[in-house]
Amino acid sequence: MTGGSVGLIEGKKIGRAKNLEKLKEEIAAQETVAERLRENIQARHNEVIAFNEDLRENAVKATEADIQQLTNQVFSLHNKLENLHSLQTSSQHKLEELSHQVHQTQSSVEGVRNQLVGYNEQLAEHALKLSEADTTFKSVEAAYDEITKQFNEFNLTVTRQQSKISALKQELEFKQKQLHDLRRQIHENTRQLADTVGNIMESDASLKEIEEKLLQLLKDKEEEERRLNEADQAYYNTRNELNEKESELRHKVKDKELVEHLVSEIKDRLNELKLQLAGMKERLHVEFKINIEDILGQARSTEIPTEELQEKVDRMKKRLENLGEVNPMAVEAFTEMKKRYEFIIEQKNDLVNAKDSLLKTIEEVEATANQKFLETFHTVRDHFMKVFKSLFTEDDQCDLVLENPENLAETGIDVIAKPKGKRPTSLTQLSGGERTLTATALLFAIYLIKPAPFCILDEVDAPLDDANVGKFTNMIRQFSENSQFIIVTHNKMTMSTVDVIYGVTMQEPGVSKLVSVDFRALSEN
Repeated sequence: MTGGSVGLIEGKKIGRAKNLEKLKEEIAAQETVAERLRENIQARHNEVIAFNEDLRENAVKATEADIQQLTNQVFSLHNKLENLHSLQTSSQHKLEELSHQVHQTQSSVEGVRNQLVGYNEQLAEHALKLSEADTTFKSVEAAYDEITKQFNEFNLTVTRQQSKISALKQELEFKQKQLHDLRRQIHENTRQLADTVGNIMESDASLKEIEEKLLQLLKDKEEEERRLNEADQAYYNTRNELNEKESELRHKVKDKELVEHLVSEIKDRLNELKLQLAGMKERLHVEFKINIEDILGQARSTEIPTEELQEKVDRMKKRLENLGEVNPMAVEAFTEMKKRYEFIIEQKNDLVNAKDSLLKTIEEVEATANQKFLETFHTVRDHFMKVFKSLFTEDDQCDLVLENPENLAETGIDVIAKPKGKRPTSLTQLSGGERTLTATALLFAIYLIKPAPFCILDEVDAPLDDANVGKFTNMIRQFSENSQFIIVTHNKMTMSTVDVIYGVTMQEPGVSKLVSVDFRALSEN
């Protein structure tokens, strides 16, 4: 069975024919546009002729500019039309050339088929010869393998013998070196032995002299110890006598200190009495105009005991001390303190009123903030459900739940995402792509509250597979009507859906270059 075209030429021929049909349709459309523009130009020209006298000079110029612009458009359309005609002509020539090439190719195919039959016969002969040569090669190869095996065994034996010889040579060198070291060590030990014998003889002579000196020193030691014992006995006797004298001296010094202390107390008491007497004398003279020398010899005129009088005097002193000194500025101080008190009371009342007003304002602000928060939360919740289902499927469930609805200022928000077929208790049980899509849905739910003119996304599609990347790009395309998105990505599917691609390359070390591709120009053409 056979099918398809003979080669690529026929396919190109059909493609060229389709391109020519499309070009004809485009030419017809462009001619229609050109005819419409000619009609517009003629209508404008008629309007200019009809209202030329009524229009101002600036309006005429503006109309002429419009006419010139339309004329330029007509010329550009004529140029495009001529280009299309030339393209159609060249395409027809290429079509004729391709038809000629198809006939030549078909004739050459017949010759190639005849050659193929002859080549198949030669191939059968060569295959027979190749089988005979293969049999001969296998026998020769078996003999070669046997010889190679024998050579490898002999080579292995030689290598082992060479290794043994090398090991014996190394061992011989080591033994010779060890023998040389032992001989040198014996010579050194012999010399050290002779030196040691000489040192021993010298040490014996020195030892005898030291023993004689030691005996003499022992005798001297016994004599010195006897003298030392006698001196110690005399020292202890003298020390005991000295301790007794010191004990007696300490008792005498203690008695002297006690007497001096009593004398000092008596002197202090006497001085104190003198001072009291002088103070009393001065007080009597100043307060009562009485000279103490005049009343010393007088007898007492009352029978009241001295203790009672002293108690009465003490009471009067306390009353005088409690009264304190006379303050002539007391009235002014009272007036000033009263004004200060009234000012503080006024400030206190102002603070209390300000506190009440502030508490009311706080309550109003909290009520307004809670209301705005609830409104925004419900709006974000609705957007989150819509975006989540657009990124997943309509059967997937999601929600935003307040942890503590009674305290909106401190409450947290639980994000619930349950794709179809899963019942996760937390977001950590979702896959990486599902968590990314959930976070993207929440992000765009907040974004939809107040869309920004620019939005930058840094490799958001990295953990997504191809199917989820398609959903993501469709959502971006939908939101791009109101905002401009700048996406950092390495995904080819994301790159294929954008309007402009900017790539940063480094053709020279340390020098970055920006390369851009604008797909909008290609889509317009």
